[in-house]
Amino acid sequence: MISPPLREAARVVALDDAQRVLLLHHHDDGGSYWATPGGALEAGEDHAAAALRELREELGVDEKNVALGTQLAQRSQEQTVGGRAVRQVERYFLAHLEPADVDPARATQPDNIQAHRWWTLQELRETPETIYPDGLLGLIAGLLANGVPKCLIILR
Repeated sequence: MISPPLREAARVVALDDAQRVLLLHHHDDGGSYWATPGGALEAGEDHAAAALRELREELGVDEKNVALGTQLAQRSQEQTVGGRAVRQVERYFLAHLEPADVDPARATQPDNIQAHRWWTLQELRETPETIYPDGLLGLIAGLLANGVPKCLIILR
């Protein structure tokens, strides 16, 4: 069996001063879901640079307003991206943003983003909507209760 090609990606767990997390609403052939900002690395780019670029492209965030922190988690899975099967490996970075930092009018590549929203932990617990990745709620709950984890969290 041949493995699909590797697609490296960087994603951002963006929190504001009110301890809310920023998620983006997507709708595609797989349905409707909310997910963290992020996307694939470009040639010669490291994960941190990709995370900052994705915030700019998807949400119009000026990089000087982002306090990008450490890598919190990682996820690896096979999925379809742009009609092509890939093995996507995502690294999740902590960042601090404020709602005023987000300006979708400045976004250069909003892709299929339908909306963005700041979610409280309680709202994440109560929503019937699909949130990706699985395990994000636990990651955020642990982060808010205990701070940055001492070891990398593996998400499914």
